[in-house]
Amino acid sequence: MKKLILITALFLISAVYCGAADKVITAAADPWPPFVDPGAPEEGLSLEIIRAAYATQGYTVKMEYLPWARAQDGVKKGKYDILPPVWMTEERKEDFLFSAPYAVNQIKFIKRVDDPFEYNGLESLAGKKIGTVRGYGYGDDFLNATHFKREVANDFITNIKKLTNANPRIDLAIEDEIVGRVTIANEASDLLSKIRFTENALSTSDLHIASGLANPRHKECIGAFDKGLAEIKSNGTYARILAKFGL
Repeated sequence: MKKLILITALFLISAVYCGAADKVITAAADPWPPFVDPGAPEEGLSLEIIRAAYATQGYTVKMEYLPWARAQDGVKKGKYDILPPVWMTEERKEDFLFSAPYAVNQIKFIKRVDDPFEYNGLESLAGKKIGTVRGYGYGDDFLNATHFKREVANDFITNIKKLTNANPRIDLAIEDEIVGRVTIANEASDLLSKIRFTENALSTSDLHIASGLANPRHKECIGAFDKGLAEIKSNGTYARILAKFGL
């Protein structure tokens, strides 16, 4: 009788443990402020949205920081459940199931507040001097064009200071709008009133989460997120998160 009770107790403990484990989503990515930021209280915009969406479905999210190549390979093979911020490509669709988009990356030009310039294709940049950041990718067409100049800096804020000082050294800067707004707000908030982002973007990419097709939970992980994302959009949570980041 005692043996039967012990076996039953162990079975129940195991069932509870497995059930709890099944409700944990493991995420892996490298730092990419403000989307994924180990120094932020909520670990960044992406993690805050993702956790809120999963919470509506009873899930918690555990984040691990890895170099991007290792994170992508780990999710692809099912070692981790999701990549929290990722762009969808045809090549990636061979290995991953993607969620509905939860944010948009728009690479835009930044101008002085009194500058009437609007971006309308690469030809509209003729004669401009544009501040870029060393090592960033902007697309081959932009990088190979010869009818405007690119002036390289080590960071984005340096370009904003070049753009807004009394004797501007560049005509435009360039950055993802969300990253740019948050970076300026955090590092040089007095300059926000001196700049404007162009309406039109150099490029636009939806931001998704992705789960590896090799992961037996990939449909569960993406389905739960999509359902939760719709819920936090309808109840106002999503809008409140964006507002926290000045968006």
